[in-house]
Amino acid sequence: MDWTWKKGLRVALSLDHVLVAAVAASSKTVDATVVLDVGDLLGITDHFVITSGSNVRQVRTIAEEVEAHVKAEGGGSPRCIEGLDDARWVLLDYGDFVVHVFLEEARRYYNLERLWADAPRVDQPGPEPTRVEAEV
Repeated sequence: MDWTWKKGLRVALSLDHVLVAAVAASSKTVDATVVLDVGDLLGITDHFVITSGSNVRQVRTIAEEVEAHVKAEGGGSPRCIEGLDDARWVLLDYGDFVVHVFLEEARRYYNLERLWADAPRVDQPGPEPTRVEAEV
């Protein structure tokens, strides 16, 4: 893993894990998955991955798929997971990046893409990830 210094702290360069999360999320939804580079604007994280599902079950499935793929690629587990109970907005906090998985209606309401419109979008790879079995 590559490292850099940010605000006096040693942090991992996690763009590869961000892209793994984005591709994993995209594999479970037809909704657009967006990656924003918020590092210069926010200071507490470098990237947002924003995606959505059409129902609570799909939102949970997307979150589980992201978690399994990031872990399988050496990115570890999220530091914190919020919102799994009602699954309208699930947040997976990996420190260097945060994955937001919304219900479609909640995504339209909060509209993070508009809120962070000044953040550059990151291009994502196209191929779908291979299936990774979640650890029990």
